[in-house]
Amino acid sequence: MKPWVVDTCVLIDVLEDDPEYGRASALTLRRKLREGLLVCPVTYVELAPAFNGSPALQDEFLSGVGADWRQTWTWQDTAAAHAAWTAHITRRRTKAAPKRQIADVLVGAFASRFAGIITRNASDFQLLFPELAIVEPKGDS
Repeated sequence: MKPWVVDTCVLIDVLEDDPEYGRASALTLRRKLREGLLVCPVTYVELAPAFNGSPALQDEFLSGVGADWRQTWTWQDTAAAHAAWTAHITRRRTKAAPKRQIADVLVGAFASRFAGIITRNASDFQLLFPELAIVEPKGDS
């Protein structure tokens, strides 16, 4: 059984107890906990400001939600990101794709090695990684 990668937005929902998505995100993580939860190294970096740059506080939070934040980035991740970014830029040049943050490409590439991604931003990943399994927490659950 492969673990699921948790996108930054879902972790922020839980951390901040977001009124619309906090509960749904927490319940989704709880449902997927048995399969395993991972945090991409890029997400770990994106979360830093939420903890005022304190790795100890951040690690405590991630441990509390049951997410492994120490999974390494691999050459396979780099190759997947390379292909996705190239395809994205090609689409952008023909105006067939919106602007995209490189972080989404990196997180999606990392997630493609695992069961999939848990995110509220499915459309950000679907075009880049059409084969990627996506689980979306539903708001007001």
